[in-house]
Amino acid sequence: MRIQFPPAGPRLSGGRRALLAAPLGLIAVIMVADLATGPDIHLGPLLVVAPALTATFGSARLTAAVGVVAVTAQIILGVLFGRTSTADHQTQTAALFLATAFLVAFRAVHERHERALDRARWVADVAQKVLLRPLPAQIGPLELASAYVAAEAEAQIGGDLYAAVRARDATRLMIGDCRGKGFTAVGDAALLLGAFRAAAHRFPPLPRLVAHLHNTVYWDSEEPADDLAAGESFVTAAVLEIPDDQPRVHVIDCGHPPPLLVRGGGVVPLEIPDPYLPLGLGTATTEADYEAETFDFPDGDLLLLYTDGVIEARDAHGAFYPLAERLASWGERDPERLVRRLHEDLLAHAGGSLGDDVALIAIRRKP
Repeated sequence: MRIQFPPAGPRLSGGRRALLAAPLGLIAVIMVADLATGPDIHLGPLLVVAPALTATFGSARLTAAVGVVAVTAQIILGVLFGRTSTADHQTQTAALFLATAFLVAFRAVHERHERALDRARWVADVAQKVLLRPLPAQIGPLELASAYVAAEAEAQIGGDLYAAVRARDATRLMIGDCRGKGFTAVGDAALLLGAFRAAAHRFPPLPRLVAHLHNTVYWDSEEPADDLAAGESFVTAAVLEIPDDQPRVHVIDCGHPPPLLVRGGGVVPLEIPDPYLPLGLGTATTEADYEAETFDFPDGDLLLLYTDGVIEARDAHGAFYPLAERLASWGERDPERLVRRLHEDLLAHAGGSLGDDVALIAIRRKP
């Protein structure tokens, strides 16, 4: 695979070319006004507005070009009024030149930061596609749709995770939420996703798979590390198995919010009376420490997996997002439409900014 970085520098788009008429027109207006007011009123210092305005939307090179036009206009005004040799005109011209040079330097530094940010976004986008592989629209007899929103500004990835794999005549899914944020959470998510994808394909019994995932996080947290938070890692997770030939779903819940089943005109939480500890907490475990709960999941029902960033999102008055009530009122059965609608409604509820990462998976068994 060939990897291509984003363009090295910004280009002037069609809209920005239209904006260029503003500073150039401003230079012309100032020159005309200066000529109209006569030699006693000097409007030349106002020419600095033109490169300053250009710096808000154009590149450093374009700002410099407009600055040259402004300085040239200042010199032309001095020639027309016969004051090029005066100290006042020379001082104004020098000040305009220095101001333009400062604006060009400032814009160049800003462009360098923009390029670094563009590359960071690109790397984050690639990392997300590697870490959180897009789920297929269909896997076995199931229709899937998913969404991920990182809470960190400019981030593409965080501590929430999901995955789905085919294993013999069943589909196995996992959704989880790593403790904390930043690189520690992303590292834990990568570790757990790798362990799940490697083990789930071998189709061990679901309790054995969950024990393997728990021990992966547990032993990693026991490794010596400079980061103090690394030794306190744990992950809330729900691991599911959906057989192809049975209208059932098997669930092992490790401290994660219960999946919601949209059925008829209502919503049924797949609650487990005594959920297990989050992955990584406690001590090493074996498959004997886990037992899957089984729930009905017939054709046409829709199952929603989510992280606590959804139900803990607050509005301006501090009210939590009413996920179950929304699902019941919508009665949506199409996974893609549900995820899109839920995503938009969640952002509207939270005022456009989420306080925590959010991951969603909607699953429907095709009739």
